[in-house]
Amino acid sequence: MVQRINTKRELKELFLAAENRLVVIEFSAEWCDPCKTIAPVFQAMSLEYQNVMFAQVDVDSSKELTEYYQIKAVPTFQMFKYTQKVTPFSRLKRTLWCCFRRGVKSKKIFEFQGADVETLEEKIQELM
Repeated sequence: MVQRINTKRELKELFLAAENRLVVIEFSAEWCDPCKTIAPVFQAMSLEYQNVMFAQVDVDSSKELTEYYQIKAVPTFQMFKYTQKVTPFSRLKRTLWCCFRRGVKSKKIFEFQGADVETLEEKIQELM
């Protein structure tokens, strides 16, 4: 099931409930046609991938989260694990943290824009 999130407090509660599970957040708007197209697919994925938490943020209703996560286009999907945005090297970074006190520099967080169902599903499967 897709949970609607409107505030940072609600998002924090979602992260706490997720524990070590992947959290996928869709930033969308009611007026956005691509958002309307992917909404039923996103809902179906939430039923298929029971070990992943799915959430939706309406960019018009939640300016606070939209600004905080620097959303510039809809739909935008961002993925989190352990309350942190997933990066291409986040798994490696956690593994090597004990060896490199400064950590491993990571590239831009994983996010993508647009109603690309295949990319969304591939990333969910990769990051679960």
